[in-house]
Amino acid sequence: MKTLTDYSNIFKRYDLDLEVKKKEAREVSKDPALQKVAGFVVKGDDEGIVAAVNDVLAAKDPVTVIEQGLVAGMDEVSRLWDEGVYFLPQVMLAADAMNVGISLCEKKMGKARTMKGKVVTHTAEGDIHDIGQVIANALLNAGGFEVINLGPDCPVDKVVAAVKEHKPVMATGTALMTTTMTAFPRICAKLKALGDKTPFISAGGACALEFGTSYDNSVWAKLDAWAVPLAEDALSGMTWEAMRAKWNA
Repeated sequence: MKTLTDYSNIFKRYDLDLEVKKKEAREVSKDPALQKVAGFVVKGDDEGIVAAVNDVLAAKDPVTVIEQGLVAGMDEVSRLWDEGVYFLPQVMLAADAMNVGISLCEKKMGKARTMKGKVVTHTAEGDIHDIGQVIANALLNAGGFEVINLGPDCPVDKVVAAVKEHKPVMATGTALMTTTMTAFPRICAKLKALGDKTPFISAGGACALEFGTSYDNSVWAKLDAWAVPLAEDALSGMTWEAMRAKWNA
């Protein structure tokens, strides 16, 4: 029987390791002022970002600050999420900081920024686990899409009605339980019966490729980070068949 002599892992400060990883966030802009704004987004500092955004707005137009500072910072947060460096709390703090900055830019413009299109999002009926949806909402908003957030445990008919009302570029559903993911083919069947070909993104821990591609209108998403590029494809006019061929081949 070996005697334990190395206690380094027992007393290891993993929270400090995470802080070190956070410092490895990449530079997103060569402009120091815009990089500072992006840095506050990455850190999730909704107080510090106020002065940084106001300073840069004195020299740059609000759209530039949004796209090259705030959204660029959120894109970096998305990368850190994908790599397992960031978790839900960090993503939500970053989204809050970004939204504070966007509000300041909108005030400077005198109007809300122009959104690219609408995306209806929800968590499957019977499922209250909406973490994936919350993250996708933040990323979509950062990417310039207006999110119609139907929340968790959303009835099938409510999703169909929202698609009819808002005419989004796409709709999404997340499910963490296999007992709730069956709501997705029912939604797609109702949309198909109405002649509605809006791409429906089937996602969440319970939803696998084989299931998410077994019914019409549906495109399966493996990662939350796919939300924005999928929305961009739908916005460009790609059909759900073309999107499935691209993402689920």
